[in-house]
Amino acid sequence: MSGSVQWTKDYAEDLDGRDPLRRYRMEFYLRPNTIYLDGNSLGLLSKRAEKSLLACLEDWKEWGIDGWTHGRHPWFYLSEQLGEKLALFIGAEPQEVILTGSTTVNLHQLVSTFYKPEGKRTKILADALTFPSDIYALQSQLSLRGLSLEEHLMQVQSRDGRMLAEDDLVAAMSEEVALIILPTVLYRSGQLLDIEKLTTEAHKRGILIGFDACHSVGAVAHEFSKWNVDFAFWCNYKYLNGGPGCVAGLYVNRKHLGNRPGLAGWFGSKKEKQFDMEFLFHPADSAGAYQIGTPHILSLAPLIGSLDMFMEAGIENIRKKSLQLTQYLMDLIHHELGEYSFTIGNPLEDHCRGGHVCLEHDEAVRITKALKVNRVIPDFRSPNIIRLAPVALYNSYSDIWQVVQILKTIMVEKQYEKFSKDRDVVA
Repeated sequence: MSGSVQWTKDYAEDLDGRDPLRRYRMEFYLRPNTIYLDGNSLGLLSKRAEKSLLACLEDWKEWGIDGWTHGRHPWFYLSEQLGEKLALFIGAEPQEVILTGSTTVNLHQLVSTFYKPEGKRTKILADALTFPSDIYALQSQLSLRGLSLEEHLMQVQSRDGRMLAEDDLVAAMSEEVALIILPTVLYRSGQLLDIEKLTTEAHKRGILIGFDACHSVGAVAHEFSKWNVDFAFWCNYKYLNGGPGCVAGLYVNRKHLGNRPGLAGWFGSKKEKQFDMEFLFHPADSAGAYQIGTPHILSLAPLIGSLDMFMEAGIENIRKKSLQLTQYLMDLIHHELGEYSFTIGNPLEDHCRGGHVCLEHDEAVRITKALKVNRVIPDFRSPNIIRLAPVALYNSYSDIWQVVQILKTIMVEKQYEKFSKDRDVVA
């Protein structure tokens, strides 16, 4: 887009007119005169998600406990059915995906299953830029085994504080490493790692590898099965618009299916055995074995409508528009805001970039507050990052053009100086 981009509102409107996904914008509840660019933290509610949630409430109202096997969306197999749909977006087989738990609970489950320190191989390899909750979970898992955090948790450092050098990650894959946990997309800078390369290099060294895909599922097309990724986990409330606290998801490669999960629970049983009420656990032959407790049906329900929309739109089309939106945003920032000390902290290349733009500025926290007053909803990450995440299904090119004009006005008029430098409780 950079070579042919124009800087006028008419150009943005022309792009909107030729956008094959433009009709989906009307499917979402958009606040009047507000531009929402925080879809990488919490996606907006769609009318289809609302409809499927209300349908599940009606089933509860009408059927009571029989809603597990009757109604519009019987609950007993709902996690598996939605996992089958979501498998299309991550390049997995249906039996390899289940919707269950939360991101960190699923990480605990997967580490409990796949981390088997033995002999020299006792260390977990992670990185220094990952989301802190993942590190808390890894620290907890080591502590439960009585292992020293300093000795057994390795975090590969970033060379520039923004991104990870994949060569550094590979170099750290020593014979002492038993398990690797990395993000698909870094939550701050938006860097998309080469998942296939890292998986191949880990397996060459006999190491299992899993990925936190919270900042990529729904925005980036993956091929987890083809790449032979051992496992992955993610939330569904960001790009997939499943709602606050929505049930999360996990993927386990078919070669590992049939093994007993580290944390057993009754919903991980084979369906035909679950209600036998035996004290002998019979794990499912699918990723369903990694469920622990009863599915949170009302937190799953919005995904019924949302995933139908994603299947209709196609993840390849969504990824294409996402890249075009972020490229257009970066082009406009370079053109319009060059004199205001902004730095783009995310990768510029399409194959290295996730779904958001990382905009750095010393006054980021105050600029974020000024944006909100101007009815633009961004995301702030301490100490100096404004994350702007244009979402393919509900953001337009006109949104992007207008946001940059608002940013320019904020800087020209120094509107940010009216605000304190203290971040909000929820940033």
